[in-house]
Amino acid sequence: MPSLVKFFIRHALIGFAISAVFVAALIWQNVMGLGHLMTRNVEGVLAAGLLWFFLGTIFGGAQTGIALFLMHEDKDRDDDDDDPQGGQRIPVHVPVEASSRRRHL
Repeated sequence: MPSLVKFFIRHALIGFAISAVFVAALIWQNVMGLGHLMTRNVEGVLAAGLLWFFLGTIFGGAQTGIALFLMHEDKDRDDDDDDPQGGQRIPVHVPVEASSRRRHL
């Protein structure tokens, strides 16, 4: 399996684990009566599963994005295109018209 696919699956699973902890904390703390509704109702398991799944997609995407942005590049690679290229910058005079902002009475 390619390393990029492993990377995405690993961080998506971390996001789903965070989601499971979050849903368990919501039910345990009975936030806004949510724990009472889920434990006393027949459809509570379905509601908890849906909440876990959709929060898992959100947390998994956020975890993957954060991990992607925090990746570092290998400093050992010898790429010669890291330095700025192009040439010398030459200052050029660019005329700009500006109207007066002062009100005339």
